[in-house]
Amino acid sequence: MIDVAFGSSTTAVRTTVLQNTYRLLSMTLIWSALTAYLGMLFPVGGWGMLGIMVLAIGLLFATRAYSNSGTGVLLVFGFTGLMGFSLGPTMNHYLHLPHGSEIVGTALLATGAAFLGLSAYVQITKKDFAFLGGFLMVGLIGLIVVSLVGLFFPTPALSLTLAYISVLIFGGYILYDTSDIISGRQTNYIMATISLYLDILNMFTSMLRIVSGFRN
Repeated sequence: MIDVAFGSSTTAVRTTVLQNTYRLLSMTLIWSALTAYLGMLFPVGGWGMLGIMVLAIGLLFATRAYSNSGTGVLLVFGFTGLMGFSLGPTMNHYLHLPHGSEIVGTALLATGAAFLGLSAYVQITKKDFAFLGGFLMVGLIGLIVVSLVGLFFPTPALSLTLAYISVLIFGGYILYDTSDIISGRQTNYIMATISLYLDILNMFTSMLRIVSGFRN
């Protein structure tokens, strides 16, 4: 059961928010895996994928608007389900490469290990990573800009370099977002779940490129 706890930063509430976040995050990751499988069976591309992305962005804004109610939980599942479904074509691509199942499995294990290790580090040390916020935002903007340029001048070296940078950035965001919960700055478990979910998703897709680069 997920308890509602908003607007307070007492130790008990911080613990409740953290527990609720991990419960909801676990459920959304399982749900995304199921919808990703559906996306593999019924892949979409072009305008269909664009429509999914537009709908996902709309659900993300709606989730933020309803983040203080039970409706927000349903919207989280809507958003993460669409994001999982959109992974279908990507998963098909990597699974059809030589050693495809090993690539996907290794990327999953590496992402899971990174998330658990970074989250555990914050919880054990209680270190505040709020100072990373500005650096991570600048890094993310730079990553997006260079990635857009890479669409016009694609090279394997650039793609692999961006994947490494992306892993570092979203690893930093895992530290930052977990620290926000531990410190009491983030008291909304729905938005905390969305933040950590996107960190994990982006790290996983980057890990796929890195592992694929090594294997192939």
